[in-house]
Amino acid sequence: MSASEKEGGGVSAQNKGSWSAFLKSIASFSGDLSSLTAPPFILSSTSLVEFSSYWAEHPSIFVAPAHETDPKKRALLVLKWFLSTLKQQYASRSEKFGNEKKPLNPFLGELFIGKWEDAAGTTELVSEQVSHHPPVTAYHIQNKEHGVYLEGYNAQKASFSTTINVKQIGHAVFSIPAYNETFLITLPNLHIEGLVFGSPFVELNDKTYITSSSGYTAKIDYSGKGWLSGSKNSFVATLYPTGKERDTLYTVKGRWTKSFEIFEGSKKGSSIEVYDAESNPITPLKVAPLEEQDSMESRRAWRSVAAGIGSGDMDVVGAEKAKIEVRQRELRQKEREEGRTWERRYFSLSENDKILKELGPPIGVTPEEDKTGGVWRYDEAKASALTLKSETPLFLTPTSTMTKQTTKGSVQ
Repeated sequence: MSASEKEGGGVSAQNKGSWSAFLKSIASFSGDLSSLTAPPFILSSTSLVEFSSYWAEHPSIFVAPAHETDPKKRALLVLKWFLSTLKQQYASRSEKFGNEKKPLNPFLGELFIGKWEDAAGTTELVSEQVSHHPPVTAYHIQNKEHGVYLEGYNAQKASFSTTINVKQIGHAVFSIPAYNETFLITLPNLHIEGLVFGSPFVELNDKTYITSSSGYTAKIDYSGKGWLSGSKNSFVATLYPTGKERDTLYTVKGRWTKSFEIFEGSKKGSSIEVYDAESNPITPLKVAPLEEQDSMESRRAWRSVAAGIGSGDMDVVGAEKAKIEVRQRELRQKEREEGRTWERRYFSLSENDKILKELGPPIGVTPEEDKTGGVWRYDEAKASALTLKSETPLFLTPTSTMTKQTTKGSVQ
């Protein structure tokens, strides 16, 4: 059992006062909670721009749909892959640290770049902070060998009502060009449990959808442990022909932090597979050594702040964060004076986006451009231009210059 599940665990005697004050400030705050300063013991040395890497920490599951010729089964494999990402995305930090940590807020233009190498070949990631007001992170993940691509963007809006509620705004797009197939994926909303005990952890709520251009839709309903019944991190998912929710083709149910079972038809149908999230190891992400990273890459940019957090020296943290913030203000001022805007390296805005136009209506998805600064898509031309300009391209970094990310959030 993790510390986040232990009643009363998480806050030491010396930290109880600052934690109580933080909870009071949350309860009385009316704006976006992301702007509040959290107590030092709950700060993370990892920037939010790194969180995009959680999508592909099981590369073999990520590429599996490309090898299934039946579109119905491909849709099931995409659903399985999505469900397999939830533990890493929403529980890995509380399991590692004993509680959910508050990540660093990325600055405009911040990058996080890496790759996974295993039996699935090379899977590459580029993540970029494309907007600061509102804060939005965009990402692109590709395995060219297997022909699988993922891109997306997300913003978060946090508020307080008996607990911290986080609405995730944006979506992901999973595509397999060999089948001319695209999947539109919505993001789960969440809330933070364990606040009273100082051991915050994430619980998902509401529902999300995955709908495909080949005519299949999955709906995932999330639930958690209530006062009297239920199990932590539970869900039930169904896959059906788009627009025919009663015609269940497959059902998946279980706990996204533990294991889930796949059934043919309804949940009373025959069992096809059991997936164990606890025993399925992740593939470590490789990133370039700090001295070889671009100045805009996350770990290089935040290394002094991360060092201060690691040593518990909040004076260093404050001073180093201020340096980054001042530099960002200076850049924005210079752009205003020159009548230009910040040029994103890998992503561009999409006008009248075809994917949303075709796949959004069946699941009620419309772009919330005022909350994300627009619809962001990976720009192949920009990425190619960067590769041509650089002897050591940012995205396709040679293996010889990469090091393993053995510990998420560590400073190398």
